[in-house]
Amino acid sequence: MPETMRVIEISKPGGPEVLTLAERPIPEPGPGEILIAVDHAGVNRPDVAQRAGTYDPPKDASDLPGLECSGTVKATGPDVSRWHAGDRVCALLPGGGYAEYAICPADHALRVPDGLDMVQAAALPETYFTVWTNVFDRGGLKAGERFLVHGGTSGIGTTAIQLADALGARVFATAGSDEKVAICEKLGATGINYRTVAWEDVLRDAGGANLVLDMVGGDYIPRDLKALADDGRLVLIAAQGGPKAEVNFAQVMVRRLTITGSTLRPRSVLDKARMAESLRSKVWPLLDAGRVAPVMDRVFDLADAAKAHERMEAGDHIGKIVLKVR
Repeated sequence: MPETMRVIEISKPGGPEVLTLAERPIPEPGPGEILIAVDHAGVNRPDVAQRAGTYDPPKDASDLPGLECSGTVKATGPDVSRWHAGDRVCALLPGGGYAEYAICPADHALRVPDGLDMVQAAALPETYFTVWTNVFDRGGLKAGERFLVHGGTSGIGTTAIQLADALGARVFATAGSDEKVAICEKLGATGINYRTVAWEDVLRDAGGANLVLDMVGGDYIPRDLKALADDGRLVLIAAQGGPKAEVNFAQVMVRRLTITGSTLRPRSVLDKARMAESLRSKVWPLLDAGRVAPVMDRVFDLADAAKAHERMEAGDHIGKIVLKVR
């Protein structure tokens, strides 16, 4: 194994051009950790926010961007029995995925599902951890309920549509063009073009959403509440439209609404390990059977990470953007 690896560093806060190809020493796994020879790395909104200087990594995490990867276990630290050198895995990372080697807790890695290649596997962890914990654990979505997800053609959106549909919910999804609406419908949702249709009225006419998954925030929040059925739940996972909103809490009380939310990266190692166990038992069988699958957008070389960020920020992508590392 070489002593150094190629990485993408953030030279300073700024636009995509601040992503710089560099070399660093290969890290060593500590107790309970594995070293992964990274094959592909997923590109996610938190990477973009970190690059821009608006989302600092946790103190104990790598300063390199990259929250998910696929690859091969290269070495294991003390107290690791689940994995062995040569195992093919995909993993949720605390950071450092834009590199040829990455460290993560052993319990945050999952085997590559049957029938998926390394490109597809790199697109799984961040989105599937996020969707499962927020839609099903925190949001409590059940079969037969009405579910609305915004950004239906994003990585989160395409995953949420497929999982909710596979587990028996009636799914609605917003998207910004008729082309994207058609993709949402192909995946199993009733698609709504948010540029031309008042999506909250569509949901009210359908009986109201039992659950809304929102990554927009801002002025969407009062509209989300209008879209909810009585006793409905709103789960917020990002605030691309701003973190503040004016809310009529009298309606929240009278209609018994629940507003909650979470972010994944700051969660504890134990919390993420519990999420991984849920995915192993409840979601990976769906992936193995081909009932759900990642929707892929484009693959960029590691050295072209700036172009990958440009594509994500343009908002034209459908599904997951991935970096080819080796």
